[in-house]
Amino acid sequence: MNAKSSTAQAGYEADIAEQTQEAAEPARPPPKSLATGSSIYLLSNILNAAIPFALLPVLTRYLTPAEYGEVAMFQTWLAALGAFTGLSVHGAAARKYYDTGMDGQELKRFIGACLQVLAFSTLFTFLVVFLLRAQLATWLGLKPAWVLAAVGVSAASFVIQVRLEQWQIRRQAISYGMLQISQSLLVMLLSLLLVVVLLWAAQGRILAHIWTVLAFMVIALYFLHKDKLLAFNDKWSRIREALAFGVPLIPHVAGSFLVSAVDRFVVNAELGLAQAGMYMVAVQFSSVMLLVFDAINKAYIPWLYERLQRNVHAEKQQVVRYTYLYFAVVLFIAALAFLVGPYFITLIAGERFSSAGDAIGWLALGQAFGGMYYMVTNYIFYSKRTGLLSLSTITAGLVNVALLLVLIKPFGIVGAAQAFCIAMAMRFLLTWAVAQRRHPMPWFDFMKTR
Repeated sequence: MNAKSSTAQAGYEADIAEQTQEAAEPARPPPKSLATGSSIYLLSNILNAAIPFALLPVLTRYLTPAEYGEVAMFQTWLAALGAFTGLSVHGAAARKYYDTGMDGQELKRFIGACLQVLAFSTLFTFLVVFLLRAQLATWLGLKPAWVLAAVGVSAASFVIQVRLEQWQIRRQAISYGMLQISQSLLVMLLSLLLVVVLLWAAQGRILAHIWTVLAFMVIALYFLHKDKLLAFNDKWSRIREALAFGVPLIPHVAGSFLVSAVDRFVVNAELGLAQAGMYMVAVQFSSVMLLVFDAINKAYIPWLYERLQRNVHAEKQQVVRYTYLYFAVVLFIAALAFLVGPYFITLIAGERFSSAGDAIGWLALGQAFGGMYYMVTNYIFYSKRTGLLSLSTITAGLVNVALLLVLIKPFGIVGAAQAFCIAMAMRFLLTWAVAQRRHPMPWFDFMKTR
């Protein structure tokens, strides 16, 4: 509101001004270069990755491979639940921000609709998991309590993701990074307390994750409320719009799980928790690449969407040229991982986990294909037509499962890594084809001038 008025009329005009401001289209942040945004996200992700990475040599010395495998299975189960708690509608809230003519009141009520979807989907998921808790606990190698607790943790992660994405689309990278880094710091401190000081082993590491995510869900809700991004939704049409975005992505999320996480289930089932823990150490090392790619992509999305909205052919050619350069760089990084990855795993994780180095090169190459996938999938999300994306991801996921069953017995965790690499390459190529169908780009005439 403006300064206090001395008359009722002035107060009435101030109320009208406030309502008009709330109803206005959300203010877009001033343009910022891709390099500037990417550097902030990259620094944030490096710090965010450095914290658990610094924790790795501690955990590998206080946890046996089997205990580390238990932690890995809890994290993998969380990834599986992400397809069902919230039904992936957090992306709809981020995409809504770019709709032409959309006002501030509409956006915050739409976010409210997304949280309503989260509440109902989480309740349904919890009931199903509760009924199957004994079977799931046996399959995962986890206590039934952890199997159930993961549902709430997954829902809390959804709320945190909504807050982070609303900062991302507004290019508030510092706020994004502060929340992200603070969360990792708390996980580290609690892990050190519970695992190293209190010697609670795998239980301590899992509890540190649970408590931290629940605490940061409250923090995320506070900042959403503080920035006036929360309002009660009173229209079914908003829920329907959110579901129209998210539901077609459920097979995509499930397929992504089959591509990037189901290997841990198969390794656990076929080789045991100790080998699952070994494999997870290699996965964590290769995930450093994914964090870098994710940082670049977070800065890249607003930059890309602005150019897609302008629809200038010369700018699209520039985007394609940058993309091809990016592909070359990430493949070079993956090649280096084959050479130096095993040495770093033994150095950091210790001799007990040295066999994880056998899988690191293939996992790094798979992560490189994941980074390339990011660059093409954005066009599909921009188009809002995500159905074929799910088909391509499910296809790659099923191929991964088939390859795992073939390769894991003769080659162990190296076979699992090879299956992951092939599946990630297939997902990238299929998604690229879908992206071109949904939003054509000058992939083959990027050097021509009109």
